[in-house]
Amino acid sequence: MKRSISTVFKLSVVLTLVAACSLSALPGNAPRITKEELKSMLGDPNLVIVDVRRGIDWKDSEYKIKGAVRGNPDPSKVESWAGSYGRDKTFVVY
Repeated sequence: MKRSISTVFKLSVVLTLVAACSLSALPGNAPRITKEELKSMLGDPNLVIVDVRRGIDWKDSEYKIKGAVRGNPDPSKVESWAGSYGRDKTFVVY
């Protein structure tokens, strides 16, 4: 009986840790920067600015950040464009 309680306790601790890690990866928890902070970062070779606006929004926009690359906003497609950059890059997504 003690063994099954111990196993249940360990399993609940692991599940709690997994849930906590998952919550920190939610989109609302991404660090945010101001336009002034971004402006000071421009020219950094490790900076990748990714424009993930939907096609029509991007196409109709009068303003685009010079040097920004287009990235598919579909979360399931992120690896297709993000994988072409090194892990040492700083990504700014807008």
